[in-house]
Amino acid sequence: MISANGSNGVNGGNGVNGTVRPPAGPGAERPPGRMLRVGGVPLHVVREGSGPVCVLSAGLGMGWFDWEPVVPLLAPHRTVVRFDRPGLGFSAPPLEPPTAAGEADRIAGVLDALGLDGPATVVGHSLAGFHAEAFARLHPQRTAGVVLVDGSVEEDPRPAPARELRTTAAQARGRVLAAAGLPRALGPALRRLTVRASSVSRQDPAPADLVRRTYGTGRVARALLMENARYRDVAAELAALRESRPMPPVPVSVLAASPGTGSWLERRWLERQRALAERLDGRFEAVAPAGHLLMYDRPQAVAAAVLATGPAGR
Repeated sequence: MISANGSNGVNGGNGVNGTVRPPAGPGAERPPGRMLRVGGVPLHVVREGSGPVCVLSAGLGMGWFDWEPVVPLLAPHRTVVRFDRPGLGFSAPPLEPPTAAGEADRIAGVLDALGLDGPATVVGHSLAGFHAEAFARLHPQRTAGVVLVDGSVEEDPRPAPARELRTTAAQARGRVLAAAGLPRALGPALRRLTVRASSVSRQDPAPADLVRRTYGTGRVARALLMENARYRDVAAELAALRESRPMPPVPVSVLAASPGTGSWLERRWLERQRALAERLDGRFEAVAPAGHLLMYDRPQAVAAAVLATGPAGR
């Protein structure tokens, strides 16, 4: 695995000082991409295709490979950038807990590290929808468009109490789980169960080897616990940004997963997603049939929204 001090060929500094591929274990195929130091953390970054830039950021505890069904539809028309947030996928552990501004700056840092200084369409799934919107508000000149893929919604966002205590508790739980070997024993199985529960196709596009090498580590388990512990704080921070930082005048698409059950919960979710689109003066689309992992179930809908956004889609 990748160490926090930037071993395996990643040197110090804030720029791009290492371009080695992520390490592979014995007999394991190397994943695509390279390691770039962004904000002091070695991140696993994958760049494909050509044309206007789009950045894909996955939801809580997820990785670069969760966009795999969408990338072939985008790469002929877009420069597609994927990255693992600190601790997730093949990226090194975080130096500090996540914040909305920090994740927005991280997206900007990834683009800087790749030498992509023009405007980009930012695509955020679930929790990363907070990060994508924060990027647009904090980096308006670098935003060509925003696509929220079944993004997280909090109608009354307030920070949870005892933030530092929650942070410490999440770190402690992560250490205990890792010491007990539970990520290796249970992590891949829990990942498979989550996919089956969150997708109408119930199929995980990620190769079993990659799932084992990522979700089977204490590093990923700790990062997932930390993202979950700070979820409400990030939501409240974004709410504050909405009061002080206007959205740039760019296209916004809000895609909402609709399993097609007609249940009260589904209707309520679609109402909340529609309200988010109205708040952002964006386009709303209910995508059916699809679960929360919309990029698995309906990758064509995600790709179409991205291609309709940005320089070539205006």
